[in-house]
Amino acid sequence: MVPAVNGDWLIRGRDGRLSAYALSGEAVHCRAERHPGGAWLPSRRMGGEQRLLPGLAVGQGADSYAHLVAWRPTPGGEAGLVHSTHFRPHLAPLDWLPIGHPNKKGERTGMPAVAVDAEGRAYVFVRNRGKGVQTINQKERGGWNGWHDLKGSRVDEELVAVTGESGRVEAYATNPDGILRWHQQEPGARPVAADPLPVRVAPGSLSALPTSKEYTTLYFTDPEGTLYAWRPDGDPIALIAAAGPGPVAVLRCVLEGHDCTLLAQRSSSGRVAFAAYPTEQESAGLWWTESGPQLPVGSRVALAEDAEGRVVAATSTADGELRLARQKEEPGLALAAWQVV
Repeated sequence: MVPAVNGDWLIRGRDGRLSAYALSGEAVHCRAERHPGGAWLPSRRMGGEQRLLPGLAVGQGADSYAHLVAWRPTPGGEAGLVHSTHFRPHLAPLDWLPIGHPNKKGERTGMPAVAVDAEGRAYVFVRNRGKGVQTINQKERGGWNGWHDLKGSRVDEELVAVTGESGRVEAYATNPDGILRWHQQEPGARPVAADPLPVRVAPGSLSALPTSKEYTTLYFTDPEGTLYAWRPDGDPIALIAAAGPGPVAVLRCVLEGHDCTLLAQRSSSGRVAFAAYPTEQESAGLWWTESGPQLPVGSRVALAEDAEGRVVAATSTADGELRLARQKEEPGLALAAWQVV
């Protein structure tokens, strides 16, 4: 199942406010805190009156600006990609601006993914008509460079894009032979293909998290439901049975003074399952702990830190109900009761 939003849909803005993005009907809507840690404002439509097709990508740069990418319908039953920038949660975002089609024109080809480099330039990745991968990126002084073919074959629809602690952009995809990876070798350069990882992987199960200056850790599930962590130059590490289908939400945070990686996923029971372990120390082991009410199939889970550094977990249902649970001010990962906002 391809998610309604690709990327971190719950983010903290430059002013410390949390905001949550959702594609509802034919428009993107945003909810934001009135002030950091406070009540939430009503939902509002983003990017003007442009009608959109299914699939939204969200990426955030070091400047905390949110970059949104989606498909819009074009004449003749075709589609094109559009981009908008949201500078602060309480401000209106820019209108949607067209950035084209990976094959110049045609129908929607796949879920886009977006990452933002250290200079604030957005890089968009999307599957093309031939089931390879194309990319396009912003110029340093405005506008966009042309589309570039990254190759690849038989690529599944969902891609993952991430910016490492180095500020360089990476992208990942799956195909029947395993996992494909592209990465920048220097800032501003076009991403290039790395050696593929020959593993059995469930499509739509990828998520990625920068875990050190050297590495991004990729998480994926195999067809039997085992969750793995993998860093380039190493072997995949089996972690635990996945709590449920789809990708895990991932967050790097400090728990009891330790640098930890937190995972969250809608479990097969319908509740949100959490697990944590010391970052890049998978051998320490981890286990799932469930929290909150049962959620409908297709509900989304996200993790973020608020302005005070507390972990915030969020869920969003297909009908737009947003729930939050915030970390208590006590040792460990104790969450306050889930609240509808």
